[in-house]
Amino acid sequence: MNLLLALLLAFVATLAHAERVAGAVAVVIDGDTVLFKPDRYAQKSRAFLKVRLAGIDAPESDQPGGEAATRALKALALGRHAHIDTVATDVYGRTVGVLEIDGASVNAELVRRGFAWATAWHGVAPLREVAAEARQARRGLWQDAEAIPPWQWRRGVR
Repeated sequence: MNLLLALLLAFVATLAHAERVAGAVAVVIDGDTVLFKPDRYAQKSRAFLKVRLAGIDAPESDQPGGEAATRALKALALGRHAHIDTVATDVYGRTVGVLEIDGASVNAELVRRGFAWATAWHGVAPLREVAAEARQARRGLWQDAEAIPPWQWRRGVR
């Protein structure tokens, strides 16, 4: 019961902090993380937000497909005006959110092109259908039948 209550409180806290922030992608750090410069920010807030894209997990930089995922995110978002729909703040202090450019989800586009796995993490709707389409078409990372998900790669499964 305590776990259920804790999860419910975490969900409510996430909803309370959800906001839409307009700005530009200043730096692409890796295939699922950007440095975002809001158009407006309060003097007490940060001039830049480190944003982890919600609902996806791209290959790590040292993992096969990692550099390709980073290049794909740069091509889609770097220097572009965008919106971040924040979902949460993760344990590393990063904003977690959906990156939207011209009304389209960059998170979903990375999965559609085969540069990231869809996950159910961060409380966003999973992109299962988009991921299944990418896998069936053997796009991006799905060209390797034995592609290792990043969460396994980080645990040392190589």
